[in-house]
Amino acid sequence: MTENIYWIPLLPLLGFLVNGLLLGKLPKRVVSLVACGTVGGSFLLSLMSFLELKAMPPDLRLIEQTLFSWISSGDFHVNFGFLLDPLSSLMILVVTGVGFLIHLYSVGYMSHDSGYGRYFAYLNLFTFSMLVLVLADNFLFMFVGWEGVGLCSYLLIGFWFEKKSASDAGKKAFIVNRIGDFGFLIGMFIIFWQVGSLDFMTVAAKAPEVFVAGGTLVTAACILLFVGAAGKSAQIPLYVWLPDAMEGPTPVSALIHAATMVTAGVYMIVRVNAMYILAPDALLVVAIVGGVTALFAATIGLVQNDIKRVLAYSTISQLGYMFLACGVAAFSAGIFHLMTHAFFKALLFLGAGSVIHAMSGQQDMRYMGGLRKYLPITFGTFFIATLAISGIPLMSGFFSKDEILWKAFSSDYGHPILWALGFITAGLTAFYMFRLLFLTFYGKERMDEKTKSHIHESPKFMTIPLMVLAVLAVVGGWIGMPHIFGVTNYFEAWLEPVISSAKPAVGVHMLTSAGGDTAMELMLMFSTVILVGLAIFAAFKIYNKRPEVADSLADRFKTPHNVLLHKYYVDEFYGAVIVRPLIYFSLFLWKIMDVLFIDGLLNGLAKLYEGISETMRSVQTGRLRSYATVFVIGVFILIAYAVIE
Repeated sequence: MTENIYWIPLLPLLGFLVNGLLLGKLPKRVVSLVACGTVGGSFLLSLMSFLELKAMPPDLRLIEQTLFSWISSGDFHVNFGFLLDPLSSLMILVVTGVGFLIHLYSVGYMSHDSGYGRYFAYLNLFTFSMLVLVLADNFLFMFVGWEGVGLCSYLLIGFWFEKKSASDAGKKAFIVNRIGDFGFLIGMFIIFWQVGSLDFMTVAAKAPEVFVAGGTLVTAACILLFVGAAGKSAQIPLYVWLPDAMEGPTPVSALIHAATMVTAGVYMIVRVNAMYILAPDALLVVAIVGGVTALFAATIGLVQNDIKRVLAYSTISQLGYMFLACGVAAFSAGIFHLMTHAFFKALLFLGAGSVIHAMSGQQDMRYMGGLRKYLPITFGTFFIATLAISGIPLMSGFFSKDEILWKAFSSDYGHPILWALGFITAGLTAFYMFRLLFLTFYGKERMDEKTKSHIHESPKFMTIPLMVLAVLAVVGGWIGMPHIFGVTNYFEAWLEPVISSAKPAVGVHMLTSAGGDTAMELMLMFSTVILVGLAIFAAFKIYNKRPEVADSLADRFKTPHNVLLHKYYVDEFYGAVIVRPLIYFSLFLWKIMDVLFIDGLLNGLAKLYEGISETMRSVQTGRLRSYATVFVIGVFILIAYAVIE
C-alpha cells in the first residue's frame, strides 16, 4: 500500500469529480454512496499505510513517493510527491477517520437540503485538499493543499449564499487567510533563498548548517511561517474569521474545527520543527500568542448564547493550547492534543447539530433547556465530549491537556507564566462548557410549544457517528499517558523520529523554566483537576440550581459582561481602523482618481478631438465642384507664391 500513497487523496478527488460533474443528475443515494464511499476508502488505505509503517523499524519509518517533476527552473526544483512518516500517517488517519464520520452524519443532516449534491462535492474537495496538505513532501505542494482548504472554506462557510451573513462570512474567512498566507509565502522564499530547496527532508537536514541558531534570518522565516499558521488556525490577531464560520452547515463547522483546516497551522509548525528549534525567539512568539489566544477566547466563550459560537471560541482556545505546546518545543504534545481535540470537538459540533436539528434551527441556548429527556443519545454523547474537553481524568482531553501544561511549566523553552495562562484557561473551559451543557440539556424548558412539539432524536445516520466519536473521546488519549503513570507514552514514542531534539542550541539564551520532577508534575496535575472541579461546581450552581444568579451577575458586572458579549469589540475595531478606511480610500480612488481625474482627462481629450473633428468635417462636403474650386484656388496661390519669389 505504501507504494500507492497517492490513492489516499485521489479517492476523495474522484468523489468530487463524479458528484461535481454530474451535479443534479445523480439521485441522493448515489451522491451519498460516492461521497462517503471515497472518504471511507481513503480511511482504509490510510489505516493500511499506518500499519505497514508501524511494522518497519522506527528509524526507517519514512516513505517518499515522487510522481513526477513539477517545476524545474535553474536551481529551483519542486516535485509532485508525497511523504509518509509517523507524523503524516497520524494526520491522514484523523482527517479521513473523523472526515468519514462527518460525511456519514451529513447524509442525515442535509437530507432535505436542495444543494445536497453540491454540498458533498465541496466536502470531498475539502478532504482532498487537506490530505494533499499533510502528505506533501515540500512547501510548495503543501501550499496547494493550504490554498485548497482556504477555497473550500469559502465555498462551505458561504454554502447558503442566499443569506448575506453566510456569503459575508465566507468572504471574511477567505480574505483574512490571504493575509496570513502572505507571511507564509515570504517565509517560504527565505527558506529557499538560504537552503536552496523547499523539500521538507532537505530543509530539515540543511537548516542547522545554513542558518545561525538564534539568527535573524531563521527567526524571521519561522515568525513569517507562523503568521500563515495564525491565519489558518485562527490565532490572535487573525482569529476573527472562525466565529463567523458558524454560518455554514453544522457538519462543515465540525470538519473545519476538528479535522481539517484549523489544524493545518499546527501541523505545519511541527513538520518544520527542525527550523523552530533553531529560532527560540520565534518559539517564544508562538508560545505567547498561543497562550494569550487560549485565555482570550475562553473569556469570550463564558457569555456567548449561540451554541455554535461557544464551540467556535472553544476551538480558538484549544488551538491556542496546541500552539502553546509547540512554542515550548513540546511538538508531540501539540499533535497529541490536535488528535484528541479532533475527537471531542467533532462530537461537540455534531451534537450541537443534532440539537439544532431537533430545535428546528434554533441555536440560542436561552430558548432551549431540558432537552436530555428528548435527546438521550445526543445528550449522553455530548456529555462525554464535555467531560473530555474539560480535562476530566481518564478522558482523552485530560491526558493531552495535562501534557501541554506540564511542558509549559518544565520545558527549557517554558515558563510558569505560560503554564498559568493554560491553567486559568482550563478552569474557564470547564466552566463555559458545563454552562453550555446545563443551559441546553437541564433546567426549565424555554422553547415555544410549536418547537417543543417537533423535538425528536436524530436519525441513525447522525447518532451512530456521535456514538463512535464518544468512544474515541474517552479512549483516544490512552495511548499518550504520561510517564509518571508508570507506562510508556506510545504517542510520543511514535512521533520521536520526526521530532527534533528540544535542547537549546549552544549560545542561545532561553526563558528560565521552573524545571520539575514527578512530585511537581503530580501536584500541578492535581491542582488543575481541582480547578476544573470547582469550575464545574460553579457552573452547576449558577446555571442549573440557581439560574437567576447568572442574570444578577450580568447586571452587577454589566460593563465587563458587555465587553465579553461583544467579543472585546475587536470586529468593530478592525472595521473602524482597517475595513472602513480601506473602503473610503477605494471610493476615493474610484470616484475622484478614476471618474474625475483619469476618466475626466480622457473624456476631455475625447471632447477636444471631437470638436476638432466637427470643424474639419465641415470642409468635407462631398461636392466635386467645391473640391475643384479649392484645388484651383490652391494652384493660383502656389503660382503667385512662385512668381513673387
